[in-house]
Amino acid sequence: MNRGGICLFKCVFLTPNNLCEILMRNTIRKIAVAISLMLAVTLPTFSQQHPVQEKDYVAYLFTYFHGNHISEEAVCYAVSMDGYTYWALNDNKPVIDSKVISSTGGVRDPHILRCQDGNTFYMVVTDMVSGNGWDSNRAMVLLKSTDLVNWSHSVINMQKRYPGQEQLKRVWAPQTVFDPEAGKYMVYWSMKYGDGADVIYYAYANEDFTDLEGEPKPLFIPENKKSCIDGDIVYKDGIFHLFYKTEGHGNGIKVATTRSLTSGKWEEEPDYKQQTTDAVEGAGTFKLINQDKYILMYDVYMKGKYQFTETTDLKNFKVIDSEVKMNFHPRHGTIIPITRDELIRITDKWGKPAELGELPNNPILPGFHADPEVLYSQKTKKYYIYSTTDGQPGWGGWYFTVFSSDDLKNWKYEGVMLDLKSDQVPWANGNAWAPCIEEKLIKGEYKYFFYYSGNPVKEGGKQIGVAEANSPTGPFTDLGYPIVTESPVGHGQQIDVDVFTDPVSGKSYLYWGNGYMAGAELNKDMVSIKKKTLTVMTPEGGTLQDYAFREAPYVFYRNGLYYFMWSVDDTGSPNYHVAYGTSKSPLGPIEVAKDPIALIQNPEKGIYGPAHNSVLQIPGTDEWYIVYHRINKNYLKDSPGTHREVCIDRMEFNADGTIKRIIPTL
Repeated sequence: MNRGGICLFKCVFLTPNNLCEILMRNTIRKIAVAISLMLAVTLPTFSQQHPVQEKDYVAYLFTYFHGNHISEEAVCYAVSMDGYTYWALNDNKPVIDSKVISSTGGVRDPHILRCQDGNTFYMVVTDMVSGNGWDSNRAMVLLKSTDLVNWSHSVINMQKRYPGQEQLKRVWAPQTVFDPEAGKYMVYWSMKYGDGADVIYYAYANEDFTDLEGEPKPLFIPENKKSCIDGDIVYKDGIFHLFYKTEGHGNGIKVATTRSLTSGKWEEEPDYKQQTTDAVEGAGTFKLINQDKYILMYDVYMKGKYQFTETTDLKNFKVIDSEVKMNFHPRHGTIIPITRDELIRITDKWGKPAELGELPNNPILPGFHADPEVLYSQKTKKYYIYSTTDGQPGWGGWYFTVFSSDDLKNWKYEGVMLDLKSDQVPWANGNAWAPCIEEKLIKGEYKYFFYYSGNPVKEGGKQIGVAEANSPTGPFTDLGYPIVTESPVGHGQQIDVDVFTDPVSGKSYLYWGNGYMAGAELNKDMVSIKKKTLTVMTPEGGTLQDYAFREAPYVFYRNGLYYFMWSVDDTGSPNYHVAYGTSKSPLGPIEVAKDPIALIQNPEKGIYGPAHNSVLQIPGTDEWYIVYHRINKNYLKDSPGTHREVCIDRMEFNADGTIKRIIPTL
């Protein structure tokens, strides 16, 4: 969410009569910037959404219109898996009804922006029907969405919104960018008055993205004072790059740069950036996912085609048209990266082009997470995943989050449910690892017991704690002290806890260990163990290539057998994998399977280190899933053990009860 600011000066709407008054006084600007930066630091973040990171992007969304007839002046969608090949959704028909959102019946030049919270989208469009003439429009439309499917809208008519606009002739090609100095979203577009030049103006959007704050002011005027339109701002390495089209004087795309959007200090690059002698407009620039490359595309409108160019520095560009394919002819649009969930959502709504192929199945959670524990709640009839928060150096995540789902496909972030650096957990001070949860029906009410490993304040190595709640999402109340404090074998950490309730006896058991596997029956209070039942049950033998026990025990029951799964090798190794055995008792002994590897890496697909798992049985069925983490392939050589992501795949059994080798999927 954007934060409120303080207006220290009266906003002035500059027209051709006062164009010379473009710049604020330097001292006032510095004061405003200083206060805005102070507010950005001190005010809280209002978003409760889980942030989206670049590694979470799996595809690209292209928003565009495709012609000059009113039926073609509407927002359309296309998607791409690689940034080069695009397929139209909805048979190249509009995904938003122009007659509903606009004042003219048509919209052009859609620009889409992912907001700072990662989960809100802003779109701005020109409110225009070209059949009414190029100087006919006076408005733009602001749209807002949280799912890319449903959009709220507001029409901003400049002549109606602001006084003294009799000479206004056109309002073209709005776009939006976040201004970190102001802590607000800036809307910028071009306007023309009378016989004057087209000038790129700006105004900040209000917090709801339904209106503009203050009166528009010029954002950029080239040194030659001639027309410029179709501004597109890209932020890279502390610099804002404004791509714009020059009008009426060697039409083409140029770039101006600045470190402060409203400073008025722009450095203009002399060369044109388009790689064609044909007329062009509608520059759009986007970064390729997990690459250092950017794509600059533009509308070669006289020939009804787009040209794509590639760059690493936003200065030098090469044509890559031979690598680009589309099954539609776009006009002036923009491209953003999208997540797996977003891709599934829009293709579920408007159909998946057959040419797109199989959609990605994993990872299922945004961000970096490890050691996932999956739960189906009888109380809520929903699925939940709890995990180690990853991406911190030295496995230093200090809190646990929870995600919920109705269908195992779409996961909702429910927030932080246990924070080991807060007063919530008095005995520990950080490094929250490898949780598990158990739902128990006690005296007619469901209770939730959350087990985890933490660093004790008094030191002494990892220990196992437990917190309780009346809901799968909390609030959770910690017991106040650890329930397992030392190793039964004199070495190894007390980590990777698992709880299993035996459907045969109704008894619950606790398992844990690193370098060893221990198990014990829990008392009915679920927060203490029966010490006399403590059993060391480490599977014997094996190597790092097959089944040598390392950590992460997990237990489930099927058809009279107790299945024991565990992780082999090191969590930062591509070879980290899952092995298993069976027993006729919840406390062993464990008989290692003849083919003990249940899940292992697939380098051909870029899948590494799939392990530390939990297992889910769909209630009332013999349908099973394994939930696990893998190493994000982009971090395979750099901190692989702390850049892990959560995945889910089907787990099936042979007729004799052995587990079929699980094939990890993308």
